[in-house]
Amino acid sequence: MSETNRSYVLISPCRDESEYMTRTIESVVSQTVKPSLWVIVDDGSTDGSPEILADYAAQYSFIKVITRRNRGYRNVGPGVVDAFYCGYEEINPGAYQYLCKLDLDLELPPKYFETLIERMESNRRLGTCSGKPYNLIGGKYISERRGDEMSVGMTKFFRTKCFQQIGGFVREVMWDAIDCHKCRQLGWKARSWDHPDLNFLHLRVMGSSQHGVITGRQRHGYGQYFMGTGIVYMFATCLFRAVEYPLLAGGAAMFWGYLRAMFQRKRRYADAELIKQIREYQWHALFFGKRRARNHMEKKNLLSWNPEDTSIGSQHLLKNQQLKLDS
Repeated sequence: MSETNRSYVLISPCRDESEYMTRTIESVVSQTVKPSLWVIVDDGSTDGSPEILADYAAQYSFIKVITRRNRGYRNVGPGVVDAFYCGYEEINPGAYQYLCKLDLDLELPPKYFETLIERMESNRRLGTCSGKPYNLIGGKYISERRGDEMSVGMTKFFRTKCFQQIGGFVREVMWDAIDCHKCRQLGWKARSWDHPDLNFLHLRVMGSSQHGVITGRQRHGYGQYFMGTGIVYMFATCLFRAVEYPLLAGGAAMFWGYLRAMFQRKRRYADAELIKQIREYQWHALFFGKRRARNHMEKKNLLSWNPEDTSIGSQHLLKNQQLKLDS
């Protein structure tokens, strides 16, 4: 597939998003480069979401809605990834140069996808990228302070070949960090940028969609444990996040979620080599900063980069599928 091909597919898991989805959909249909296909998976919504989606699907031929049965509750993390795959299984990934997992509680600037594609075209090693999320709090735009070394979970924009090579998303909390570390392990680059054409509005506070922010922070702590994060790096992360809303309590909840998982001897991601690389990155980040740590890992894994190797992805896909069966 030619690098000048700008076709991309969006896949949006959705459950009870009637409060926000209209703003997201309007910002997508107003993009300067529109998606070739947008698959929206209604994951058993009980609010007005189905009616809104049906109305937009009737207006725009590139919008396709898939409806799943109501499981009775919202399930962030693995539930979101399951809904994503419900949509992914309906497409031919090879027909698109890029794919994006897109949440329906965002408001994107009009050149968002055009700018991401331009940056992908200028750097062939870019495997996944995004803009930066902001919250509107008290009339002010507040950054969610996401690192430059990751693409953010609510708008995961992937080069399709990269997504296939890493075996897709892990069906567990922290899927949206594991994927970026896996990219680097295979020689790809992951990035996000703070730029007027890429900064977007996140219409709800990160981690608040299921049982509130504190529960979300505890869930994040468990996810860090699952991913293999070391306790020293986790403590430093919690200090960094302690100044965010909810002040102090959020960072403490994250650390408690991590410790509770450790005390309960919860399972960890069954990829020892990847966890080793994650720990190496984290120690470099603690001593030298995230940028130098990222550059170190990208240089170390340069020879692993082989974008045309289609055999790699099947190995990682089997691992991720086995994780689902074991859960």
